[in-house]
Amino acid sequence: MKIYHHIDDFERLDNAVVTIGTFDGVHQGHRKIIANIKDLAESTGGETVLLTFFPHPRMILHPEDESIKLINTINEKAELLEKLGVDHLIITPFSRDFSNQTAEEYIKDILVNKIGTKKIVIGYDHRFGKDRQGGLEDFLRLGPVYGFDVIEIPEQDINEVAVSSTRIRTALLANDIEQANTFLGYPFFITGTVTRGDQIGRQIGYPTANIVIEERYKLIPADGIFAVKVTIDGIIHKGMAYIGSRPTVNGLTRNIEVNIFDFNREIYNQRISMEFLNFVRGDIKFSSLDELKAQLAQDKIDITALLA
Repeated sequence: MKIYHHIDDFERLDNAVVTIGTFDGVHQGHRKIIANIKDLAESTGGETVLLTFFPHPRMILHPEDESIKLINTINEKAELLEKLGVDHLIITPFSRDFSNQTAEEYIKDILVNKIGTKKIVIGYDHRFGKDRQGGLEDFLRLGPVYGFDVIEIPEQDINEVAVSSTRIRTALLANDIEQANTFLGYPFFITGTVTRGDQIGRQIGYPTANIVIEERYKLIPADGIFAVKVTIDGIIHKGMAYIGSRPTVNGLTRNIEVNIFDFNREIYNQRISMEFLNFVRGDIKFSSLDELKAQLAQDKIDITALLA
């Protein structure tokens, strides 16, 4: 898959089969749309193009709203789309100027002149352009003018996508990891950089890698202990992850940590990926470090059984 971080970097195609959207989660509903454009491209000798936007439009149009949390970072989304076999991913920088284009400017300048769209797969409720006045009716009106076909995604499928995204976010925030993973079609994961902590885990026999996620918009599950798999340098390891503010030691900040089983390498400053497979228990304030250590021993037994 080729990735373009600006529409101007894209070299116009002769036969582009295009879809547009945020595709947050790249979940089961999204995969039906991607399968659709792949089938169309294969049957017509075309190439698939997925046009998405970053930052998320709401981050630009409503910068005061810090509640926006996304299932995937932009890099995670690209990783997932590549696995699905999309030919071209265009990540268009979203700005107020971009949002102020008229419907015809957007279709003519972006989709036709810059991409070379011959077929576009689009939802009945897709809105775009100045004041979100553009919609499916504009594609249908201008398709014959500019020489592209419009394939409408049925309302049922669009609703399925919206419902799935909402359910995934709700499930993750409620630590219903299994439900979220079912809707996603893959284990929810985070990627981040390992940083040095205060070594308390090491003192009690459960050293942890502290993970920093730079992207503030990334959705993080609720506090607790999780069964996880951690990928480091392409190798998968089992482990138990913790999300919380470490009340037993009067922690002040929310941390993401993972104890990787049978692992003793130093990995500071490395990027790692962590898949969430099961929620084990909520965060607890223990009366002593010894009590915490005893609970961690039981957690490891329980998680080892879950990951067997």
